Amino acid sequence: MHRTGKIVRGVGLAMAGALMMAGLVSPLAPLRAQDAGPPGFQAYMQVLAARARAAGVTEQTIRAMTTGVAYDPHVIQLDRSQPGTSPTATPPAFAPYRISHVDAARIGRGRAMYRSVATDVSRIEARYGVPVPVLLAIWGAESDFGGVRGSFDLASALATLSYEGRRRELFASEFIALLKMADRGVPREKLRGSWAGAFGNPQFLPSVYLRVAQDGDGDGFADIWTNRADTLASIAAYFRDAGWQPGVPWGVPTSVPADFDRASVASRLDAPVCPRVHARHSQWKTIAEWRAMGVIPHAKINENVMASLFEPDGIGKSAFLLTGNYRVILDYNCSNYYALSVGLLSDEIAR
Repeated sequence: MHRTGKIVRGVGLAMAGALMMAGLVSPLAPLRAQDAGPPGFQAYMQVLAARARAAGVTEQTIRAMTTGVAYDPHVIQLDRSQPGTSPTATPPAFAPYRISHVDAARIGRGRAMYRSVATDVSRIEARYGVPVPVLLAIWGAESDFGGVRGSFDLASALATLSYEGRRRELFASEFIALLKMADRGVPREKLRGSWAGAFGNPQFLPSVYLRVAQDGDGDGFADIWTNRADTLASIAAYFRDAGWQPGVPWGVPTSVPADFDRASVASRLDAPVCPRVHARHSQWKTIAEWRAMGVIPHAKINENVMASLFEPDGIGKSAFLLTGNYRVILDYNCSNYYALSVGLLSDEIAR
């Protein structure tokens, strides 16, 4: 939700998630006392209701989902408290982040969950082409395997953020998508999550749920709150749609020669999305080309795979060759440290 402070492609963790994972915002922040809000809030709710009606949401759902919706000043407080990042600021060290996010306890929970979904693994991997350990790593990063999903009323949170106006169209669209979820039969008691509108095990936004949520066990309902098969299939569908390449790792740790000329492989491309994230990666080269330059991967990877070099803590520290599948993880949450921790956690779960 990382790529911090911004929602990219619609996953909630894009905004609230990075803060949660960095320990800057508690994902379990309780519902605070809501007030009547600004004088125009209830009138604005009528605007949202009219928009939902025009989008085909039934009157019954509109009434049910707007009844009791209140302006929540705590949501605005959390939104405005997101730390800014200067374009020239030195990135923090990755090593402490790695220690706290790829820790023994989370690895243990991931391996236990892997064993518990053993009967679903082959079917999910065959259908979507994404390794289940990667899906579990996303689940672990987003909600600690369902242990931390948030407790905000999503209708009130999204309506509040939309009314505030800084990203009105984004949050108004998510509010309408939330009502469409209710129209599909998702009960309102399930519609609780982060202050930024993300919910469930994978911390989807409503629009993402409508687009990719899967009924993984065939019971007729895509339950990403309590159903393991549905959760994994839904994350897998997201990754498949984002371009995951079956049979290719997210990346591999590597060693770099002490005298390596990094300037010769510096990227000259400007990424249209999350430019500061991508600016830290090198040019793309095949694994064979990297080997010829003395950059040696420490795990199995085909020689013709394209990869970029990334040294998160600078020269002489950890280094990785990152494939196109790493970019798929960034699509879920555009933060290098988030994506690296997901990749490394998936490797540990699979061991």
